[in-house]
Amino acid sequence: MPILSEFEYFKPSSVREAVRLLSKHKKPAVLAGGTDLINNLKEEIDQPDAVIDIKGIKELSGITYKNGVLTIGAAVTFSELLDSRVIQSRFPVIAEVAKTVGSVGIRNRATMAGNICSAVACADSGPLLAAYEALILVRGSKGKRKVLAAKWFKGNKRTDIKKAELVTAIEIPLPARRHAGCYVKLGRYSGEDLAQASVLILALPGKQYRVALGAVSPVPVRASKIERLLNGQHLSDELIAKCQALIPGLISPITDIRATKEYRSHMCQVMFARGIRAAASRFSGNGPEYGVNLI
Repeated sequence: MPILSEFEYFKPSSVREAVRLLSKHKKPAVLAGGTDLINNLKEEIDQPDAVIDIKGIKELSGITYKNGVLTIGAAVTFSELLDSRVIQSRFPVIAEVAKTVGSVGIRNRATMAGNICSAVACADSGPLLAAYEALILVRGSKGKRKVLAAKWFKGNKRTDIKKAELVTAIEIPLPARRHAGCYVKLGRYSGEDLAQASVLILALPGKQYRVALGAVSPVPVRASKIERLLNGQHLSDELIAKCQALIPGLISPITDIRATKEYRSHMCQVMFARGIRAAASRFSGNGPEYGVNLI
């Protein structure tokens, strides 16, 4: 399908230039990986007057880890996340999430920053960043600011980004010197598919847990009620069952072409049970290898 709408194309070499271009145009679109944007242009869902390609901006590339904070540039692809040694050693669940995104071809182009800017309800990065209490770094004509991931998502395909602002990076703090996690994603088949539902769990020292769910609400759900029930407690079948019983009241799934709301609700409970056991086992030095499909 060809792109029929007309627009100006720009490839700035700096963030300052990109922000200037965003300020100048009425309906600009930012191109990073383009895995969503190109389809939207072809289907005329998006009709920008300018496309601003940020792939050539060096300061938006690269993955760094300093003072307990992982910084992922806005132009970093999911394939780069998978290949990162610091992520493999300190944040392996990020690689587990990245592995579930699309196909190899999609991962070679798609970016985590683009994923959260598209902000579709089934975005894989949403539960991950909510659980890690990540910060979204934004720069605009009025300066820089940081937005907590929990406040970034405003609704399906809606974010906190303002006019003439650009996401420059994502900061993910290391929650503890030693921690483990698990990402469970439900799809219709193995391969390139969107999530019907997803569960992200972090296991921390002192029997502390963080739990987030995706694709079952317009925005990622941080399950604080479940966390309060879990934290400091010995993980048992009875405790897991009590947590499962809370899940239907925390989410608002829909029925669509991929699944019914009842199926999503039921599977979130199944995925939670498997995910919490896997995260706890990984924390203790056992459990399944990262990247193993638990569904």
